[in-house]
Amino acid sequence: MKFWLAQASTSAPESDYLMLALVLASIAILILVFGLMLIYAFKYRATNRMDRGQIMKKTWRLEIAWTIATMAVFFGLFVWGADLYVRLFRPPAGALQIYVVGKQWMWKIQHEGGQREINSLHVPVGRKIQLLLTSEDVIHDFAVPAFRIKHDVLPGRYESLWFEATMPGTYHLFCNQLCGTGHSRMVGEVVVMSGADYENWLAANGAAGTLAEQGKILFMRNGCSGCHGSNGAGGNQSNSTVPAPPLAGLYGSPVTLVDGQVVIADDGYIHDCILTPEKRRVASYPPIMPSFSGILSEDDVLKLVAYIKSLAPEKQL
Repeated sequence: MKFWLAQASTSAPESDYLMLALVLASIAILILVFGLMLIYAFKYRATNRMDRGQIMKKTWRLEIAWTIATMAVFFGLFVWGADLYVRLFRPPAGALQIYVVGKQWMWKIQHEGGQREINSLHVPVGRKIQLLLTSEDVIHDFAVPAFRIKHDVLPGRYESLWFEATMPGTYHLFCNQLCGTGHSRMVGEVVVMSGADYENWLAANGAAGTLAEQGKILFMRNGCSGCHGSNGAGGNQSNSTVPAPPLAGLYGSPVTLVDGQVVIADDGYIHDCILTPEKRRVASYPPIMPSFSGILSEDDVLKLVAYIKSLAPEKQL
């Protein structure tokens, strides 16, 4: 019988050490506090004839030392946990991006090459993987216990989570948030493969074009090219009847909004511009961008985002 989960990711050992430190610190405090209570309860029990007339003087040194020591221990654990949290949710550069959509009651996975999976996620061992998570309906929670990772998956928002698997194998995938009557069936698996096996899997499960190529078709089909141009060059008063911001080179660049705020055009920003354009309107352009909420599914939005990310800035002559 196994009493300990496999540590199958780079973050798993540190997560376990942090949890062990929290448990040991809590046990130490528990033993100290309840130990003193039991000692004094026994020492001053009703049947004990011990003299109770002499009152001990209070020592502030002991009180201060006790308070500072416990505060230092738990503050140190807090700093350790906060640092680990930040590192877990700040994906490293060059990570392989995989899109995850939660839906009652399944996990829909899309790879950049266009490969699609349901309730299964194939990844290569020893490579950093960034998951971009969103939901089509209610709040879900993506959790892989063997990797010690979990994150709420929210409708209308992109959440980011990353990991690096260290052991080939198959690991459980759960939804850790009660999401309806079929919640218990919302399970899956993460299959960690060697690099060569993963490339073979990608080749064997090739789709009709990459996500970006599928997004380009949607870009044309939904009339986006009418305002932004077929190559994402955008429109202005001189070359288009409808002025629209350029999309080529947009991803990762700063964007000034109508309220003067400057944001970075990441996946979440592009997602919002497609579904809720009034939420973060771009400065210097009229508010004519329609909302595609209810028209495009989250799967389609992922493809459009992938296409916009693929648009390189135009070369200046």
